[in-house]
Amino acid sequence: MAVTKQHFGVVSATMTKWWAPVTMKVSGDESVRGQLRRSDDGRLECDFPERMVLITNHQIYTDWVYLWWSAYTAKMHGHLFIILKESIKYIPILGQGMLFYGFIFLSRKWADDQKRFSHRLQKLNSHHSGPLSGSNYLDPMWLLIFPEGTNASVNGRASSKKWADKNNMEDTRHVLLPRSTGLLYCLKELRNTVDYVYDCTMAYEGVPRGKYGQDIFTIRSTFLQGIRPKSVSLHWRRFAVKDMPLDDAKAFEQWLLQRWREKDDLMEDYIVNGRFPADEGESPAINGAKPLRGAGYIETEIRTAHPLEFLQIFVPVTALGLLINVVLKFLDMVLRILHIR
Repeated sequence: MAVTKQHFGVVSATMTKWWAPVTMKVSGDESVRGQLRRSDDGRLECDFPERMVLITNHQIYTDWVYLWWSAYTAKMHGHLFIILKESIKYIPILGQGMLFYGFIFLSRKWADDQKRFSHRLQKLNSHHSGPLSGSNYLDPMWLLIFPEGTNASVNGRASSKKWADKNNMEDTRHVLLPRSTGLLYCLKELRNTVDYVYDCTMAYEGVPRGKYGQDIFTIRSTFLQGIRPKSVSLHWRRFAVKDMPLDDAKAFEQWLLQRWREKDDLMEDYIVNGRFPADEGESPAINGAKPLRGAGYIETEIRTAHPLEFLQIFVPVTALGLLINVVLKFLDMVLRILHIR
């Protein structure tokens, strides 16, 4: 499954390059200093860890395309696990594929969802050996969760406002208020095997203030109709799991809410300035190592390291065909020797 995920990541990046080219504008704050860089041939390279929990705001159904590409830049495109709403698994072919990929589907009934979380996280926490196992014999894992629960829309905005009024708090402007229950459960289960939560804030060029990206750009319009954003901006931060109040649900809820208000401010910066802030500072050298420098703004495109890399998806089928051919020839030879044929 990890190999087929790698192939899918390569295919989606190739399809985006061919049919929906877009400028990617990537930046981060000081917490990811030294982990983002632009290669000599202009590609993004990320030195992100092999195991992490990834949280992000959710705007359009194409969000996962750009996040899967981000995993590709870190050579982790075979180890992405996404937490999705249950209705998606009933999409023909794609839904079944997501089940095979080990994605987690939520019904939004915690009594049922907790069992699914527990089953999947237990597998992701188990030690074993294998050709794609990571360090400490744990599965490499990028576990992606959208704490908002749905993409930004008129209905999502209304639900966020209703939640804010119910809890006597101020609503956000550009993102939806997050729900903490699922994320908290994940982090408590993974706290001994995951060191960091990475936060990505996404913004699409061409979405005016007060409008919603899903009403302008869809998967169909992006890949089939030529109606797509000119650029997509990603802003990265990271937070140490050990510093989070995981043993106090109320405190964690406030911690996550504060991160989302910061994200809301980042979105305001984007709308006003056309881009996110970027770290351009430098950390002092330690023990003779080179000082870490902020990546600043990295502008690149979605593409694979090699233009023909997508051909690797045919390797398993070709290998199977060759194996079947060898077996058939061997059986034919045996039958001839035994004078059966």
